[in-house]
Amino acid sequence: MTSKTRILLAEDDPNLGTLLQEYLEAKDFDTVLCTDGDKAFKTFSKHQFDFVILDVMMPVKDGFTVAKDIRTINKKIPIIFLTAKSMKEDTLKGFSLGADDYITKPFSMEELLVRVNAILRRTDNFQSPEEEVHTFDLGIFHFDYDRQILKNGDSETKLTTKENELLYLLCLNKNGVLERNYALNAIWGDDNYFNGRSMDVYIAKLRKHLRPDSNLEIINIHGKGFKLLAN
Repeated sequence: MTSKTRILLAEDDPNLGTLLQEYLEAKDFDTVLCTDGDKAFKTFSKHQFDFVILDVMMPVKDGFTVAKDIRTINKKIPIIFLTAKSMKEDTLKGFSLGADDYITKPFSMEELLVRVNAILRRTDNFQSPEEEVHTFDLGIFHFDYDRQILKNGDSETKLTTKENELLYLLCLNKNGVLERNYALNAIWGDDNYFNGRSMDVYIAKLRKHLRPDSNLEIINIHGKGFKLLAN
């Protein structure tokens, strides 16, 4: 039996912090909540964790400072920033400190879970919980993420790894926006221009695969990302 993934959560809003802690624990993560940056770093120093979620704006010690201090102890542990700001400078600062992702408030609990799971899969620190969905019914199609198969009746299409990962994220965000930069960082590990062009090619390939069902559509959301429209 594998042990639970242990998360350090630092959030100074007690209501949001408690909600996040309860949600993550309901999803089978062992979650420790700290209400300021200083407590978070001291807790991290004394105990073993597999993942860190840091609010940027915290009293005593802000999230960026905590991340910098954590990186002096552990260079590889995944870190997500929670921020009320969407300023590019803050995002760049977060990534320069070794963050794996950031999420802007307000956000849904489901979005946070998707991002945590994606990072843990990418960093090989994670055994997927049994309840995590890996198969999807999309109109006339059945998508099996583990087998990398898109099935339409008796016809099967073997997806490439990039197609498979991209369709998986689109399915998890079905009828919602899959942020472009998030998808690039989750799948390619970097949101640079060349990876962005590569992702556009794979989006075009997925559209071609889904073309037999006129009720399925992957649309561009200008300045944000993509949306898989499906019933």
